[in-house]
Amino acid sequence: MAHIPPDLIARRIRQGTGAEPADLVIRDVRLFDLVTGALIETDIALCGDTIVGTLDRYDGSEAIDGRGRIVVPGFIDTHLHVESSLVTPFEFERCVLPHGVTTAICDPHEMANVLGVPALRYFLDAASRMVMDLRVNLSSCVPSSPVETSGAVLMADDLAPLMNHPKVIGLAEFMNMPGVLSGDPGCMDKLAAFAGRHIDGHAPLMRGKALNGYLSGGISTDHEATRADEALEKIRKGMTVLIREGSVCKDLAALAPLLTVETSPFLAFCTDDRNPLEIAHEGHIDFLIRSAIARGVPPLAAYRAASLTAARAFGLTDRGMLAPGKRADIVFLDDLEGCAVSDVLAGGRPIGPALAARKPIPAPGRDSVILNRPVTATDFAIPGSGAHRPVMGIVPGQIITTFLTEDLAEADGRVLADADRDIAKVAVVARHGLNGNIGRGFVRGFGLRGGALASSVGHDAHNICVVGTDDSDMAVAVNRLAEIGGGFVVVAQGAVRAELHLPIAGLMSDAPFETVRAQLEILRAATRDMGVTLEEPFLQLAFLPLPVVPHLKITDHGLVDVGRMAVIG
Repeated sequence: MAHIPPDLIARRIRQGTGAEPADLVIRDVRLFDLVTGALIETDIALCGDTIVGTLDRYDGSEAIDGRGRIVVPGFIDTHLHVESSLVTPFEFERCVLPHGVTTAICDPHEMANVLGVPALRYFLDAASRMVMDLRVNLSSCVPSSPVETSGAVLMADDLAPLMNHPKVIGLAEFMNMPGVLSGDPGCMDKLAAFAGRHIDGHAPLMRGKALNGYLSGGISTDHEATRADEALEKIRKGMTVLIREGSVCKDLAALAPLLTVETSPFLAFCTDDRNPLEIAHEGHIDFLIRSAIARGVPPLAAYRAASLTAARAFGLTDRGMLAPGKRADIVFLDDLEGCAVSDVLAGGRPIGPALAARKPIPAPGRDSVILNRPVTATDFAIPGSGAHRPVMGIVPGQIITTFLTEDLAEADGRVLADADRDIAKVAVVARHGLNGNIGRGFVRGFGLRGGALASSVGHDAHNICVVGTDDSDMAVAVNRLAEIGGGFVVVAQGAVRAELHLPIAGLMSDAPFETVRAQLEILRAATRDMGVTLEEPFLQLAFLPLPVVPHLKITDHGLVDVGRMAVIG
């Protein structure tokens, strides 16, 4: 809890009562009331970073002409991984603040799986220097699974020294559902260390008594609900469900019918993983708001979910409404239903000058893509019979996969990809310098006619994941990622056709977000030329190794039957 000097409290009181001029007055706005849904003509008085007056008229030392625009509280992204924006926290805020996102609650899970504690310290140091309020939930599952090789291990004793940092809220998404339900000692230690504090959930498809047990561990939110009936059970059992709409995982269409004025105290918004290209084309939390309203969600419910519910769910009692005593995170709208953001104040400051004044810090994690040796085409050969081979089935817009069985052709004792049937090879290559593991399998759903795509972003251990129809192209792509320190690569006929460098932990660029956005456009065009039909092929590829969601996944250990948590090939 931040200490507030008594004289500052007294000054806020005087300015709120009108006994002295406010530091800043925003004149002539229409405040969207999150209690009734009414639009109320008013001034808003600010003392420093705090609102001290609404629903009245004020004098101030400085003034902003609101020009009759609508004002709403700053938006809160309740769960995201900044690393998935592919840029540093400082470029991330520069990208999303103009969309009205003044608070974001991040889990540095991706960087932590590569670097461990230094990743958490970097995010906390960065958050302390940012204009938006970036809050951190400490990563709970590093590694996320025993059937993959991660770059680090974080136990309860590693997290405890950081838990009282002013930017820390609590414990991040508890992905190890089997560990929670079975009473795994490491899981119990973490839940006990954070008991009484916020603990994020991660419970795809969990229902019934299993959900009851999971919640009894002190977990209170979930961003993995993909069906309205699933989400309804969860909110009825006291969870806050975070409706997710990222670059790959798109749950808004399924969950929007559940979001009403009555249920809005139990539903918030998050993006989880969203890159600058999607933000440029669609937006961020503002996109979720206008998309929800377009699907019939009442504006009052949508704006509550984006601010008030989000703030209360994470214990941020100083925000979520435009009201006296609250943080002055204010979004100006030209249109309510379209969520057309025209200006933003973060902590009472216009974001342009505030961003120009801050001082970013360098990020750790360069040279973190380490192969034990360069790979060759023979590393991607899959021996054995082609009869009844397990194949991962892509579900567009979801991180889950289907468990398919296909008969594939063979040659010289090796099983072949089949581009005509949209079945490609997929492999995960260990990249933390700890071993030379390579897991191999097949996947359907990319539409790849030839060549290979490779990524050093591979949730959650972030080994290199490559998909292709040609073993030689797959080898070229993986070796190129090692040369550039990580990123995305497109290879065809032995040549690199497009690439994006992500040298920070193999996850983030050190370039401006506009540069990353432009490079993503080039990569998207290159994949289209190769027949890829997925809207976000690299992010879809990045989720293929995630071994904590149904049904079939691939890690550097091999194909994993997630239901049994067993390596099957």
